[in-house]
Amino acid sequence: MDELSETTAGGVSEGNRNLVFAVNGERFELPSVDSSTTLLHFLRSQTRFKSPKLGCGEGGCGACVVLLSKYDHVNERVENHTVGSCLTLLCSINGCSVTTSEGIGNTKHGFHPIHQRFAGFHASQCGFCTPGLCISLFSALLDADNHLHRPDPLPGFSKLTASEAERAIAGNLCRCTGYRPIADACKSFASDIDIEDLGFNSFWKREDKDIREVKIKKLPFYYPSSNICVYPEFLKTEFKSAIQLGFQRHPWYSPVSLEELQGLLGSKVAENGERIKLVVGNTGTGYYKEPEEYDLYIDLRHIPDLSGFKRDNMGIEVGSAVTISKLILIFRDAPKDDSHSSGEIIFKKIADHMEKIASGFIRNTASIGGNLVMAHKKWFPSDISTLLLALGSSVTIMTGAKREKLTLEEFFNRPEFDSARTVLLSVWVPFWTPMKTGGHTLLFESYRASPRPLGNALAYANAAFLADVNLTENGYLVNFIHLAYGAFGTKHAVRARKVEDYLTGKIINVNVLYEAIKLVKVTVVPERGTTYPEFRSSLIAGFLFKFFHGFIGVDPAFVEDESKVITYNKYFCASDKQALISSAKQSVESTKEYYPVGEPIIKSGAAIQAS
Repeated sequence: MDELSETTAGGVSEGNRNLVFAVNGERFELPSVDSSTTLLHFLRSQTRFKSPKLGCGEGGCGACVVLLSKYDHVNERVENHTVGSCLTLLCSINGCSVTTSEGIGNTKHGFHPIHQRFAGFHASQCGFCTPGLCISLFSALLDADNHLHRPDPLPGFSKLTASEAERAIAGNLCRCTGYRPIADACKSFASDIDIEDLGFNSFWKREDKDIREVKIKKLPFYYPSSNICVYPEFLKTEFKSAIQLGFQRHPWYSPVSLEELQGLLGSKVAENGERIKLVVGNTGTGYYKEPEEYDLYIDLRHIPDLSGFKRDNMGIEVGSAVTISKLILIFRDAPKDDSHSSGEIIFKKIADHMEKIASGFIRNTASIGGNLVMAHKKWFPSDISTLLLALGSSVTIMTGAKREKLTLEEFFNRPEFDSARTVLLSVWVPFWTPMKTGGHTLLFESYRASPRPLGNALAYANAAFLADVNLTENGYLVNFIHLAYGAFGTKHAVRARKVEDYLTGKIINVNVLYEAIKLVKVTVVPERGTTYPEFRSSLIAGFLFKFFHGFIGVDPAFVEDESKVITYNKYFCASDKQALISSAKQSVESTKEYYPVGEPIIKSGAAIQAS
């Protein structure tokens, strides 16, 4: 390894070998660090900022969440997002700024309204998870107030909605409070919250119960344009390009082109069988533990071909290093012209489904390429692979100087390859339109069943269906259909080809659907050793029934003209499904005999726990 550390590898130009970043506005410069060191380990062992905690160590609990900010020199703006510091490698934050809960408020400089409201709504008990919750909410407030084009809220509130406030903490787990007081503290910042819906707290007296204005004034005041600096100015001038970190032990390289990446993968060290780790978000280690260290780390995020996307009239090509969060935004911004109206609905539905995958702080760093490679190599129960398989997506891979384009189905059926030699470059997702005009409608739905609807919960089974149908005098005719299933106890997502062939060209009725369900139960079967095989099989059949049951027995007379055909079908394929806001009431009786039991008194030290 010394040869690679002392010289450049594969034509990669050297830069500043020191790792430079900021934590809560303080500058850190490290001349040497082990490339396998996580951000959380550094924070807790080398700084005084101890609010991020080691909980699960897998990115599933949110106790370690921090805000990561970086400067976009092209657009001249600061980008902020939450990350799980237990998985984030320290070398990957070169040129970035980290904000922990101490950075938004503390005993020395005063607590943030988030800390104060968490304390006042009794949202902290043991306090282990509270700083991560506070940062998740702070990030959502920052994003809403800086980027959303919405009317200015009433003084003391943010542009965040109550639904968004709840979703902001969907990936943070708490073992003490039961979430109701946490949700109330978060929703107290929302512009659309009904103040009467907020629960028991120490800000309001019993005599205030019917006076809205009094209650609002007693909440710790929130200033959207706060003076909290999440990205110090000195970092903007120090970093204008990717920098190579040539540490003596386990070197870290950040190539800025595919040619430099090819040079690294073809170097003498790589040829000698050294262990190479390709890095984007490192979130895969939360699911697959890696007890052994790697000899060389290669950061793929600075290669434009891997971190961007292209759109034309045929589809969208996305680089493999694009994060899931960015992919959601790309799909939501799909073409909105009439020629792709059906495709627009499909992409919005995919984006909706992806927001149920993992937690926000995982989606912010996890990449589309990493997700598909894990699904190919390690039986990862990926929702994304199922969604893309149903749409007939394809991938481009690179081995040495050779590039190859494969359908996603071909990619999954290939023998396992060495990810240090073969690299997934991009994913292409086609636009879909109805086969013909005049009554033809494109249908798409996706499904997943998991222990929890949001947050870090892998699915027991998932599915995505794409079909072209048209209404005839006998009912709905299936012109073509794609049925993709995944996570049900098989190596990777699969297409139910036999069921597709059976349904194509048939009118949907009770008998046809019954036969299709029987066929899918014998063709899409969990492999031996899968947990809950009967339950998963019932889900597989249930998804298909749910997709088609609304079209059984439709009276053609119900549809008088072609325009109503589209309206009728969109009823079954509606994309705008609003999440229900949680609601609860708490009534505590108090008497003079047991005073102060029953009184809403702030727990001593709750704000300190939060910070």
